[in-house]
Amino acid sequence: MTTKKIGAQTAALANPPSLAAWANVAGKKEGEGPLAGTFDYIDGDNTFGEATWEKSESAMQKQALALALNKAGQAASALDWLFAGDLLNQCIGSSFAARDQQIPFFGLYGACSTMGEGLALAAMTLDGGFGEWAAVTASSHFCSAERQYRTPLEYGGQRTPTAQWTATAAGAAVLAREGPGPYITHVTVGKIVDKGVTDTNNMGAAMAPAAHATITAHFQDTGRSPSSYDMIFTGDLGTLGSELLVELLRQDGIQVKNHADCGSMLFDTENQDVHCGGSGCGCCASVLTGHILNNMKAGKWKNVLFCPTGALHSPTSAFQGESIPGICHAIAISTSR
Repeated sequence: MTTKKIGAQTAALANPPSLAAWANVAGKKEGEGPLAGTFDYIDGDNTFGEATWEKSESAMQKQALALALNKAGQAASALDWLFAGDLLNQCIGSSFAARDQQIPFFGLYGACSTMGEGLALAAMTLDGGFGEWAAVTASSHFCSAERQYRTPLEYGGQRTPTAQWTATAAGAAVLAREGPGPYITHVTVGKIVDKGVTDTNNMGAAMAPAAHATITAHFQDTGRSPSSYDMIFTGDLGTLGSELLVELLRQDGIQVKNHADCGSMLFDTENQDVHCGGSGCGCCASVLTGHILNNMKAGKWKNVLFCPTGALHSPTSAFQGESIPGICHAIAISTSR
């Protein structure tokens, strides 16, 4: 039997699935940032018409998926599988968004890396012949994340300089087994990397070693190098984590001059008071399904490596003094097979 696995962590897809359509929605602050023109919908008050922040997050996912399906010219009933995740306990943002849609559902948790995890699983599923259509959605909401991970907004807690701002955003991508592209050609699945960082307000430092490990594994497994890609996008390391990643790669003799981070791109870090940048499942999901894929479709980039990162901690583990495990998945996207 021919194996599609190459090296230690990478799958090379024999029939790379097409990213048939994509869409995103964003909150007010995100709509005031530099990527405002790449969002399909910007909500004026972050509620998305709902009474609670958690319901708002579910509404975001539903809206992003509906917009992506409309672009693909498909009904929800056409989907063989839905892969979705968020930051809330038990992934209620995703499961409540999917409960009325009658789509076979996989609930995922990879923290801010969830969009990458979903794309990897969806791409391998379609490449394996297990269906014709799949969708991936991911979301986060600043207010629901603050309530769960830190303190409710009413407390007015002080944010440290290394903190990042959880994005109020959702992204959805519809994958097809056949189509015009862009295509997902390779997926490098990350391993848990934990360097002992315990500061939950410094997630860039916790996640940068995971990004370094996965990107290095991708190059080793595929024989590729940074020059194989027009751009290498991480998310969401923020400004500090991005500096750490570039330095870690430099120490390995890998010079990366074509790197950008979704967490550093989503907001104007000089004028929007987000400290080290953006974070949350919705950050890299909305940047991918707007800025990145739109530019690939327009012909600006032909080959991109999308490497979302996640900090796999919880309030309980943080209160117990546990360090923060990091994860990163690398998704190679190309305009040609």
